Amino acid sequence: MNDPSANSPSPALRNISDTARWVTVYRARETARPDAVFRDPFAARLAGEQGEQIAAGFSSADKHEWAYVARTYLVDKFIADEVARGVDMVVNLAAGLDSRPYRMPLPNQLRWVEVDLPEILDYKQDILKNDKPVCALESIRLDLSDVAARQKLFDQLGSQAKKILVLTEGLLIYLTADEVGALAEDVARPKNFRYWLIDLVAPGLLKMLQETLGKKLSDAGAPLKFAPSDGPNFFRRFGWKPKDVQSILKNAARLKRLSWFMRLIALLPDGEAWKSSRPWSAICLFDRN
Repeated sequence: MNDPSANSPSPALRNISDTARWVTVYRARETARPDAVFRDPFAARLAGEQGEQIAAGFSSADKHEWAYVARTYLVDKFIADEVARGVDMVVNLAAGLDSRPYRMPLPNQLRWVEVDLPEILDYKQDILKNDKPVCALESIRLDLSDVAARQKLFDQLGSQAKKILVLTEGLLIYLTADEVGALAEDVARPKNFRYWLIDLVAPGLLKMLQETLGKKLSDAGAPLKFAPSDGPNFFRRFGWKPKDVQSILKNAARLKRLSWFMRLIALLPDGEAWKSSRPWSAICLFDRN
C-alpha cells in the first residue's frame, strides 16, 4: 500500500534543485549514526529546515534511506580510487549540495569543478562561506540544458587537465533518454574526459518510484523519467563502456543498512537485473570506448 503522504501537498519542494536539500537530509542522518559509513559534517547545515520539511513530506522514502547512503558511499569510493590512479580533475555536473570537496581526504592539487544553477550554488557557498575546501574548488553557474553553453564549457575544461572524471549523481533520472544520450555525446567530446561516474535505475525501480514519489516530484517540475531497459549498455552507443557496475542494493546489504526482507532480495544474483522488475539500481563507472 502506498504511503498516503506521498500525494499530499509539499510546498517546501519547489523545483528540481530542492531535491538536493532532500537527499542531503539522508547524509546528515547517516553522519549522526555511531556506525556511520561516511561522515558529512556539512550536511545538516546544507539541508536546513527546508530540507527537513521536504523529507517529512516524503516519509514513504524513509524506508529507502539505505539507497542514498549506499549511493554516497559508493561514489565516494569510486572517486577516491580514481584520484589515487591519477585523475587530476573532477567535473561534477548538477553538483547540488555535494560537499565532497570539503569533506573527503582529497589531494590539495586536485581540481574540482562543480557546475549547477546559480541559485543552488549561491546557497551552498553562503552556507559554507567560513569553510575551506580541501582541494582546488571552482564553481561554475550554468544551466546544463543549454547545449551550446555546456559544449563550450566541456571543451574548455577538457584542455585544462589530462585525466578527468565526470560525475553525474542524481541527475539522469530526471531526463529523457534523448536528453541523456545528447549529454553522453557531449561528455565524450573532450578526449581528456576519461571516465564518467553516474547512478542508474532499472525500469522496475523507476515504476515503483513513480508510484510512491512521482506525483510530488512531477508537481515540482521534476518528473522521474530515465531508466533504460538495456541498463549500463545504453551508454555504449555514445562512446562509453562500463568499467565497473556496483549494485546499490548489494552494497547496502554489505553496509548493514537493509531490513531483513530487503536482505533476502539482495541475495538474488544480479546478472542483467535491470531487465527484471526488481528494485535494481547501481553506481556505474564508464571508460571511453
